[in-house]
Amino acid sequence: MQNKAITSRDVDFGKWYTDVVRAAKLANYSNVKGCITIEPNGYAIWERIQSVLDAKFKELGHKNVYMPVLIPENLMKKEGELINGFAPEVAWVTQGGEKELEERMCIRPTSETLFSDYYSSVVRSYKDLPMKYNQWCNVMRWEKETRPFLRSREFLWQEGHTIHATEAEAIEEVNQMLEVYKWFFEEYLAIPVITGKKTDKEKFAGAEYTLTVEALMYNGVCLQSGTSHYFGQKFSKAYDITFANKDNKLEHVYQTSWGVSTRMIGGLIMVHSDDAGLVLPPKIAPTQVVIIPIGNSSKVNYLVEKYSEELKGKYSITIDDSDKSPGFKFAEAEVNGIPVRIEIGERDLENDHITLVRRDTRERITVSKNCDIVAEVTNLLNTIQKDMYNRALARNNAYTFEAHNLDEVKKIMDVHPGFIKGMWCGSRECEDKMKEIKGLKSRCIVNDGKIDDKCIVCGRDAKDLVYWGIQY
Repeated sequence: MQNKAITSRDVDFGKWYTDVVRAAKLANYSNVKGCITIEPNGYAIWERIQSVLDAKFKELGHKNVYMPVLIPENLMKKEGELINGFAPEVAWVTQGGEKELEERMCIRPTSETLFSDYYSSVVRSYKDLPMKYNQWCNVMRWEKETRPFLRSREFLWQEGHTIHATEAEAIEEVNQMLEVYKWFFEEYLAIPVITGKKTDKEKFAGAEYTLTVEALMYNGVCLQSGTSHYFGQKFSKAYDITFANKDNKLEHVYQTSWGVSTRMIGGLIMVHSDDAGLVLPPKIAPTQVVIIPIGNSSKVNYLVEKYSEELKGKYSITIDDSDKSPGFKFAEAEVNGIPVRIEIGERDLENDHITLVRRDTRERITVSKNCDIVAEVTNLLNTIQKDMYNRALARNNAYTFEAHNLDEVKKIMDVHPGFIKGMWCGSRECEDKMKEIKGLKSRCIVNDGKIDDKCIVCGRDAKDLVYWGIQY
C-alpha cells in the first residue's frame, strides 16, 4: 500500500528517497547549507552500525583514539597527493575569535596527516608495532551537490589507520578489513556487494592502491560503500615515521587506512525500502519488534505483558500503548521499518490467536495465543533477514550485464542502469571514453576471469575485468 506522504519509487526515485528519509524521521534539513540534522531514528541505526563494527574491530586488535578536527596547512601539505586530491573539497579556518590565524587550518576531510604526525612522534622500535588504531568522528568535505546520508558536507564515519613493520603485514590488514566490510554488508545490512581494486584514476589520493566495496541500489545506480587503502611507505617517508628493526637499523613503516560512513544508511534505504516507508533488516534494526495492543481488556493487557517479558533481553522491543488508533500505529510501525509487528486484539483472542506481521513483505501470519512467542519471532526475524538478502541479490543479478563493445554498453544503459562487466586494456583514455556514456565509471577491477580478450572500448588486448556503473 502506498503511503500518501511518499512518492512512488518507480515514478521518481530521488523524491521517493527524500520522502522516506523525512517520513521515517531519519534526518531533517538544517540551516547549515549542505548539512543535515540526524534525528533519533536515524542516529539509532548509526549506533547499531557502530556497535557491531566496533566490536569486530576490537576483536581484531584495533583500539579507538581521537584526533583533532583541525589540521594545519603545512601538515596537510607534507604528502602532496592527498592535499591535491582533496583541495576542491577542503573547508579552511582562517580566523580564531577576532584574530586572523598565522596559518590557516583545514577542517579534517580525512585524518591520514594527523595519524602520520602522531605515529612519527611515538614509534621507536619494532616492538611498538603494529599500531592498529581507529576513530569514530565527523569529517567535512565541501560537496557541491548534497543528499541526506549519501553525500553531505559533514558526515559521520569511522576511519582506521594502522602501521606495520612489513609490507606483508600491511597488505594483510588491507585485505582483512575489506573482508570485514563485505561480511558486515551481507550479514547485517542484507546488501550483496562486489569487492575489488580501484583503478589508478579512482583510487584514494595518496594510496598505492585502493580496495572497494560496491553495492547496487534498487534503481541500478552504484554506491561506493566502503574502502580499504594500502599506502606502502608514501606517508611514512613524508612524515618520517621510522622504527629501529631487530638489527637496530631504521626503517619506514608500512601504512593502511580504511573506512565506512553514514552513507550506509542511505544504502539501506535505497536497497530495501518501499513505497510504504523504511524497511530494515532485523540484525541492524534499532527496534526489532513492536507489540500493538488493540483494545484495553485484561486479556489483551495480560498477553502484552507476557510476550514483552519473554522477548525482553533477546530482542529489542517496544510496546505501542499510545492512544492513537490501531491503523495509525500500524502505519507508523511500517514507515519506521520495524521488522515484526505483533497485533493483539480482543476479537483475535476470542478465536485463540494473535497476528504477526512482516514489514518486508507485509504478510500477516496468524498463530496461537499460546504459542512459544520467542520461537515464532526468532524464526520470523531469521527468515526476514535471509529473504531480504536474497531479494537484493536477485535484483543485483538481474541488473548485472556483460558487454563486449561500446554499442552493447549504450544499449544496456538506454534500457536500465546497473553493473556492466567488461574487459579493459588499462588505459586512462578508454576509462574516460566510458564516462561519456551517461557518466559510467569504473567501479572496481575483479579477479573473476575473462569474459573476452579485447578491451570493451578500443578493441586492443585486455588486461582486466572491470565492473562499470553510474554512481551516487
